[in-house]
Amino acid sequence: MNTDTEPSAQPDGQAVELAYLLTRADIVQALRTRDAHTASGRRARWVFPLGGLMGVGFGALALAEGEGVLGRPLFFFVAGAFLWALVLFGPQLQARAFGGLLDKAGEARVVIDASGVHVTTADTRTHIGWAAQPRYTETAGMFLLLSDDKRAAAMTMLPKRGAQDPADIDRLRAVLDRNLRRI
Repeated sequence: MNTDTEPSAQPDGQAVELAYLLTRADIVQALRTRDAHTASGRRARWVFPLGGLMGVGFGALALAEGEGVLGRPLFFFVAGAFLWALVLFGPQLQARAFGGLLDKAGEARVVIDASGVHVTTADTRTHIGWAAQPRYTETAGMFLLLSDDKRAAAMTMLPKRGAQDPADIDRLRAVLDRNLRRI
């Protein structure tokens, strides 16, 4: 019997069920993976470090011209360091912003079947159809479903540790392969 708090499997027997607590580490991994698979993410991986290097370089030039440390050189040094910090710590800062939501959501119970992904948490119940996130990628620890827009703004994380049985991971991969494009 299906209640409003439990996802339901489709009768075709191909449904895969996961249960997990989403962590900040999951979000960091998902953000880094998404960035590796989107043009804007790949671009940011070289633009920000290059901008940081240029900022430090301009600061060093201004310092060499005898302008002292304060003023223009300090601005360039700070700007360069900020861009490098975004590269190194951006995903962690973004994941930290979700901390309160993760605590509130609690355990996620997910059913993946022929109609899409059904996610139930302590305070939400969502159905994500295949057309909403038509691409996916796999990492060592999760399957990541991505929307088809330029920045892949929408994503769904399916940590492998949520599988009840190791065979469920192969079944989940098969369901995703049938319904989504692997990237």
